[in-house]
Amino acid sequence: MLNLQITPQQKAYELIDSGDGEKFERFGPYTFVRPEPQAMWFKRLSEEEWQKADAIYARSGRDGQWVFNTKLPASWTIELCGLKLIIKPTSFKHLGVFPEQMSNWQWFGDLIKKSKREISVLNLFGYTGAASLFAAKCGAEVCHVDASKKAVEWGKENAVASGLQDKKIRWIVDDALKFTAREIRRGRKYDAIIMDPPVYGHGPSGESWKLEKDFYLLMKNCRELLSDQPLFILLNGYVMGYSAISYQNALQSVVDNKKGNMEIGELTIKEEKSERLLPAGIFVRWSNC
Repeated sequence: MLNLQITPQQKAYELIDSGDGEKFERFGPYTFVRPEPQAMWFKRLSEEEWQKADAIYARSGRDGQWVFNTKLPASWTIELCGLKLIIKPTSFKHLGVFPEQMSNWQWFGDLIKKSKREISVLNLFGYTGAASLFAAKCGAEVCHVDASKKAVEWGKENAVASGLQDKKIRWIVDDALKFTAREIRRGRKYDAIIMDPPVYGHGPSGESWKLEKDFYLLMKNCRELLSDQPLFILLNGYVMGYSAISYQNALQSVVDNKKGNMEIGELTIKEEKSERLLPAGIFVRWSNC
């Protein structure tokens, strides 16, 4: 049965409206319009209201750029689930955080707290570190891996902003496949794994990542990295065309015959002034509880 997770309401974030292939959001004091292929319906608000956004990401073929109606600071900080996270518009439309992931943070945060032991977490494709910081905040020892040096530096800045710079977090710039293979040779084990694999990507030394080609190898490596007492595994997917059932089957092969609970679902964001839900990705998660 599909589990629908609705993003917890936070003062710092709001989905104002969506539709016609776009979403209208607020991050702190500023509003943004960004492309959203899943929004296949009509907008509730008028086009005039949408055009009042502080920044609009305008598509031009496969590329795009920000059009600013307001002079924004280079960056600012918002608070989500007790984390202080730095927001800044990037050339590829992202702002530094995916609010829909808050449901997952709360899920694994509760597991870490209830475990009553120090949990080692491997976060692959960790981006700017929100999941790593939340896990560390809940008491875990974290290894954060991303191929982008800029993303990892951003994660370290988020750690300082959140007052978590002294937590046990290893910040690693590396290719996910190469890193997991080396960790296996080193004999490292992890009690929990978080994964956000993209469809395409490049490692810091130009390594090529293709989900259809490399995903199986990554799952194989993750199976070998699991400790004898694993707590959880979280696998996220953002790409249209891939089924949560496919991800579930892949994750089932990782946990093998271990006892535990598996659930699949969709992450969604509720519009602030309607009951409409915006799909924001699929997830598969397993825990031994």
